[in-house]
Amino acid sequence: MNFKIIGTGSYVPDNVVTNDDLSKIVETSDEWISKRVGIKERRVSVNDTTLDMGEKAAKAALENASIGGENIDLIIAATISSDTACPSLACMVQNRIGASDCMAFDVSAACSGFLFAVETAMGYIERKRAKKVLVVCAERMSKLLDWSDRSTCVIFGDGAAAVVLEACEGGYYESVIRAKGGNDVINIPAKDGCSPFYKVEQEHPYLFMNGQATFKFAVNSITTDIKELFEKTGLSKDDIAYVVPHQANKRIIDFASPKTGIELEKWYVNIERFGNVSGASIPIALDEMNKKGMLKKGDKILLTAFGGGLSSGAIVFEW
Repeated sequence: MNFKIIGTGSYVPDNVVTNDDLSKIVETSDEWISKRVGIKERRVSVNDTTLDMGEKAAKAALENASIGGENIDLIIAATISSDTACPSLACMVQNRIGASDCMAFDVSAACSGFLFAVETAMGYIERKRAKKVLVVCAERMSKLLDWSDRSTCVIFGDGAAAVVLEACEGGYYESVIRAKGGNDVINIPAKDGCSPFYKVEQEHPYLFMNGQATFKFAVNSITTDIKELFEKTGLSKDDIAYVVPHQANKRIIDFASPKTGIELEKWYVNIERFGNVSGASIPIALDEMNKKGMLKKGDKILLTAFGGGLSSGAIVFEW
């Protein structure tokens, strides 16, 4: 058994925050941000919760697939910014789309979350435990940031996207998924409770990234994961129609492209308009490509991501 994507959907808040807007609240400039990360603007939620965005993306994907929530057998949500620890984002989306009685749970792999969720869904499909799977990624990164830290607050944006996977015979799927535990490069804290017994102060109360180490890890993981995937499958760059990378930094993509041997023209990039939307960045890009009619039946699409954990991976599948 394999899968095909029968529906895509995405949602981003209406509130557009440009680099010039950010220069009014933190010491930065459009030139500084554009040169270092390739971002011109991002969406920042004013009223939408993580769930609100996830719900809207999920409903858009279901509509694109021409099915209702009652047809879904499994919901996997990928997020690091859920509104609640429990219920999970997946369970809350399940309730809002009317997908009663199906399995629903979250995975947490930061910016690699979509890949980890798809890999998990593939296991259920191969075991014939699910025929139709909704994978939804929603992130409200704005609530995790220190808005006085120009090294992080200029990078991230809010948004959500979803895909509907349907079990099928044939098709193509292969993956390389890995993690290397540690919090010295990327650290995203959870809120501490009010226990009178717990006295340990958090070193980093907001999202923290060691920029230089993150850049090095990102380029190395993209290169290593794609090369290993090619060795594993016997595929080459000529077999790939598009590479859809996690949208973290345009310079990372520019550095990684020649190292993988895949021409930059094949890499789909939209970071300039949305910034880094963590695990939602890849499915937002897929939905854009689908709406533009770029994806043709039989195209081999390569997804690659890296993020906190440290986590990384690459997936190749057939559209």
